[in-house]
This record gives sequence, C-alpha cells and structure tokens, in this order.
Amino acid sequence: MVVKDILVNLENSMDARPIALLVQEASKYDSKIYIQSKDRRVNAKSIMGMMTLVLYNGETLEVSADGSDEQNAMNGIEHFLSGK
Repeated sequence: MVVKDILVNLENSMDARPIALLVQEASKYDSKIYIQSKDRRVNAKSIMGMMTLVLYNGETLEVSADGSDEQNAMNGIEHFLSGK
C-alpha cells in the first residue's frame, strides 16, 4: 500500500467535470484507490462517492492505493490532482 498527501491544484475543482475525470483516471488502475478529505474517505472509482467529497483548490488530500499497480496509480492520481 502507498499513501501520500497531495495538494489539489485544479481549476473548477468543485465542478462535476474534474471529479468525473478523476474517477476516470482512478478507473484506469487495478489497485484500490481511496481519497480522504478531513473525516471522509471514499473510493476514488465511485462517481457517487466522489461527488460527496467537495474538493477545494489548495486543499491537501490523503490518497491511498493498494494493489499490483499501486505506484503507477498514485503517480497518475497525483499528476491529475496537481494539475500537471
């Protein structure tokens, strides 16, 4: 398992489109991926779960990935969330 704190740097981070794209990114990987914001932890592959998380630009999220491609998953999620 890989766990990392990632700073959100997305324009319109509260809109549905970035959330949907984040779910698409997470769904590329076999690993289980969870995102935690404050006291809420959700499956990054669940659009409904992710919609309940309100992502704010400048917020730091805890991301965890567990599985055969966990490092690639973490790199992809970090790349997406950091706006690179």
